Amino acid sequence: MVRRRADVLLCGALACLGLAGALAAIPPRQQFTVPAPGSYRLESIQAAADGAVLESDGTAGPLRRYTTGKVTLLSFIYTYCVDPVGCPLAFQTFSDLRTRLLAKPEMARRVRFVSLSFDPTNDTPTALRHYAGNLAAPGSPLRWHFLTTRSAAELRPIVDGFGQDVSVNVDAQGRPTRFYNHLLKVFLIDARGRVREIYTTAYLMPDVIFNDIQTLLMER
Repeated sequence: MVRRRADVLLCGALACLGLAGALAAIPPRQQFTVPAPGSYRLESIQAAADGAVLESDGTAGPLRRYTTGKVTLLSFIYTYCVDPVGCPLAFQTFSDLRTRLLAKPEMARRVRFVSLSFDPTNDTPTALRHYAGNLAAPGSPLRWHFLTTRSAAELRPIVDGFGQDVSVNVDAQGRPTRFYNHLLKVFLIDARGRVREIYTTAYLMPDVIFNDIQTLLMER
């Protein structure tokens, strides 16, 4: 059950703002009844891409470390994005889901969140630590990992492997700017590292995703 839209969302601006959580996001309107968890099946779409990544504490390792063993919700971000229907919307949705899951510790321990930056140049591990704040604290039952890569060359196979569309605008002299065009996607990955759902803006709703997470956790 893949829910996709072809709406290309501009996510970005040259700005010096605070955390994404402090920005105003515009969530989609939910105009349907969400099916009960376990009353439907999420088909396998593809294998989650792998590649070399850096944790916000500077630890290096393969992305598969963060996409197997637990149900994973993954999105691509960059820390200075200000589009209200872009990265801040993903951040707000993750934050809402985090609150719900932490209220159910037995579920929270089987789930993780991953936010992977599009911009390895500016989103260094230090920048990600400031962006994440306490959300990346290792003691939480639900870990939220904020990841980057050493270079655009290391990022590209991951982006391509997920089918995540992204491009960098250039200025009049052909130099890269800090504007990233990308289609907002959030990937739901099962414990075996298989993508089971891809959410775009139209379906980026906490009720939908929460029930999908429960559906995967109910599988044997």
